Parts: sequence; structure tokens; C-alpha cells
Amino acid sequence: MEEAVADCVAALGTVTDRDWTGVRAGRLEWDCRETAVHIASDLIAYAGQLAGRARDAYVPFDITLDGGEDGPDAVGNAGVLQVITTAGALLAAAVRTTPRAVRAFHPHPFRHANREGFAAMGVAEVLLHTHDIAEGTGIGYEPPAGLASFVLTRIFPRVEPGPTPWRTLLWATGRGELPGREPVTEWKWDNNPVLRSERLTLEGVTPAAAADLSLTGDGGHEWVGGAAADGTREGAGIMVQQYEEGLFHPEWGMYVLVRRDDDRAVGAMGFHGVPDGDGRVEIGYDLVVGARGHGYATEALRTLSRWALEQDGVRTVAAVVDQENVPSQKVVTRAGFTEVSRQEGQISYELRG
Repeated sequence: MEEAVADCVAALGTVTDRDWTGVRAGRLEWDCRETAVHIASDLIAYAGQLAGRARDAYVPFDITLDGGEDGPDAVGNAGVLQVITTAGALLAAAVRTTPRAVRAFHPHPFRHANREGFAAMGVAEVLLHTHDIAEGTGIGYEPPAGLASFVLTRIFPRVEPGPTPWRTLLWATGRGELPGREPVTEWKWDNNPVLRSERLTLEGVTPAAAADLSLTGDGGHEWVGGAAADGTREGAGIMVQQYEEGLFHPEWGMYVLVRRDDDRAVGAMGFHGVPDGDGRVEIGYDLVVGARGHGYATEALRTLSRWALEQDGVRTVAAVVDQENVPSQKVVTRAGFTEVSRQEGQISYELRG
């Protein structure tokens, strides 16, 4: 957040002596002045959502530039950039001090976001609208690739990576073109999905977290036993491949199972892909050794399966278990699944809506 704001201020600080009012910002309907104020307004709004733990709506406040007796218009462009710097610092502080598990209201698409989501949305606002103002004022602007990648891998999980993160982000938000891809005319970002069971929070994994988990990282979680299980890392690797091929759908991906009483991850559960043409979707799961025997897998499987069957067109949730894996067989049967076949050492189970 701080890097994005500093980059914005450095770029736009070279044109503060120009008149931003009445100069259209790129492809937006706003002028450059309105767009700069919008950046600051969004950053302070996101900070307010996190700090206020907003649950059902935006905190009802906004910023107003203070130009004294001469009114907001008396604040120069350099003053607007100072407000952006301040608002960015407040959002950065809110992100740092908000506990990992806290989620606050944001309308799209699941009506909430965590601190990483708000950071990614804030960085996106800064990068994209700095681009708009730069385009309007006729200067060049390209932020560090890592910032654009941060945004893409957190809140644009459905966007297939392109030649560079910045060009991809511009294309994904209707601001540029990419060879072989149709122009984007409508777009929204996606914060990760979250479901709740009796004791667990099922947190959807972003492409960034999947990439970390697929190697030796923790994916942003503290794990019971110190590390994710091998099956979780394998599943995360499959997610990374789906993302790189433009086939990733966050709600039909992997969910980390987090124990709410201590905010520690106990395992992962997820779908092998989107439902097929017959409305069938396959589910798999993995628990760390230290979390087994407490009913977590059964609880999560009931929750995720019930959610899946509530989605349009989904009729069957399937699970395939090794014939030698008796504990996992007990998990699926306790969750309500019925055995439908046995072959080549595996048992197939289904739960129908």
C-alpha cells in the first residue's frame, strides 16, 4: 500500500502545476482532479471498513478537502496528493493492525473482505487511477510489476496471466489490449469466498496463497503441527496450474479449514473443478495429522457439500476414497454420502441434492 501510494505521488507530483480540472482522466467520465480525490476517498473508506469492523454496509462517512474560507477548490493539486498520502498511510496502518481472521463489508462478490483483500483493492485503486490521470495529463506511468501482480493474484483470480502483470491488469479493467483476447467492457474483482461451519471457517484460497502453499509456504496461515499436509500442497499446485491456464474459479477451488477458537489451520478441502454438464462436482480433502480425530473433516464436508448443492445446476457431489483409507470412508459416510461403486482399489461416493 505504501509503495503504491509513493509511486503514485512521485508520478503525479511532476504535473501538479497543471490544471487537473476539466481534463478527462483517461477513459473515465471524471476529470483528473475528481479522480485524484476519488483515490483518497476510497483509501480512507477501506481503512474505515477495517478499523470499524463494518459488517453490513459502508461506514457512513467521506472526506472533504479543506481549503479554508475559499472552499475545497482552493486546495491545490499538491494538497490533494498529500491527502492521498495520508489516506494511504491510514489504510496501511489498518491493514497492519487488523487481525488476520477479521472480515469487513465489501459488496462484491461475497459481501466481505479480509485485510489482504482491502489492501489489494486499495492498491488497485491507486495504480489504475494514477494511470487514468497520467493518461489525461499526457505523462508516462508504469508501476512496479510486483504491485500489479499483487492485485491480480489476490482479487483477479479468474484472469489468465498475460505477458506482464501491468499490461494484464490494464486489459482486465478495460484500459488496454492483449493479443488474442477480446477487449474487456465490464469487470469486477473477486475477494475470496468464505463459509462457516460450527467450529471452522472455510477460507477460499487465492492464486497467491496457492502458489505459496504449493511450495513450502504457509499460505498466510498458522498450521496445526507447523505446516500444511502434502495433499494440501499437491492440491494447491493444481490450483496454480488452473490459474495460469485461465481456468480458476475461486468458489470451486480450495478452502483452508481454520479453527475459529485459535485461528489455526487444520487442513484443506476443495473441488477438483467446476461442475460438469451433468451437474456433478468432485470434492477432496486433507487434514494435518495433529487435527485428525476431532470431526473437523466431517463438519467441513457437510458444510461445503451443502453449499455446492445449493448452487444452480448442481445435482451431485462426489468423493473418491482409497479402499484402504478407512478413516476417510467414515468421514464421507458420516457426512451423508452413499457408496455407488468400487473399482481399482477405490470407492466412489455421492451425495445428491
